[in-house]
Amino acid sequence: MRIAVTGRTGQVVQSLLARAEAASVTVIPVGRPELDLAQPDGVRQALGEARPDCIVNAAAYTAVDKAETEPELAMRFNGEGAGTVAAAAAALGVPLIQISTDYVFDGMAPRPWRESDAIAPLSAYGRSKLAGEEAVTASGADWTILRTAWVYSPYGANFVKTMLRLAESRDEIGVVSDQLGSPTSALDLADTIIAVAKALAARPGEASLRGVFHAAGTGEASWADLAAAVFAASAALGGPSAAVRRIATIDYPTPARRPANSRLDCSLLAERHGLRLPPWQDSVKTCVATLLTQPKS
Repeated sequence: MRIAVTGRTGQVVQSLLARAEAASVTVIPVGRPELDLAQPDGVRQALGEARPDCIVNAAAYTAVDKAETEPELAMRFNGEGAGTVAAAAAALGVPLIQISTDYVFDGMAPRPWRESDAIAPLSAYGRSKLAGEEAVTASGADWTILRTAWVYSPYGANFVKTMLRLAESRDEIGVVSDQLGSPTSALDLADTIIAVAKALAARPGEASLRGVFHAAGTGEASWADLAAAVFAASAALGGPSAAVRRIATIDYPTPARRPANSRLDCSLLAERHGLRLPPWQDSVKTCVATLLTQPKS
């Protein structure tokens, strides 16, 4: 099976490439200069040349805080760009998996978010990703949307890598403790994407396998909990560690508002696809071990 994924260097793209051989699939990254979501004219041709059995749209504008001052650019990539990729998938007659985010919710629910819950993003980034979802659903493509949250991996820039870097020079780090979410390994997410892609390609038109699904690590944590788990895993392997000082969101102001509750209920993915991501605690240990043993770039 051939999976074309938009982008080249992102966490999801790199994780799909890392998981491809074991899953007996070929992953073809399609990114700049051949594919540029800000330049839609060449998107269909670039994706068509990959001869995919499924397309994964993982390319996105992900600078959450910067999007507050660049909302048009975020919308061009995450909203209009998603629609362009979906239109290409429809024209090529192949299923599309759109990667979306917990940031489409306002964070006010007292429980993990379900796919059917009302969406009300708080930030420009969240609004752009919601626009992408809407463009995909209106495209006529054979689409599935996977919403995920708090993604980390051995690749790119992410919270786990930042914590390890800060611990090299600090004894104590203040970390927000009043935001809850579902930490997600991009490698676990890649396994899920591949499994969903195989199901969509093998069973065309089966409605139960299509639609919006939540795909995040099993369990929940605050950012402070996640940091503490990173440091514990690192210390056990002789790596850098620091004490966690638990702080409130108000003590760490950011340009973009974050949902206080980003927990995702992933039971529909388990029910329809038989898929459940591993507990986040286990995946964090694996990620930290990988980061401590790989050469620093």
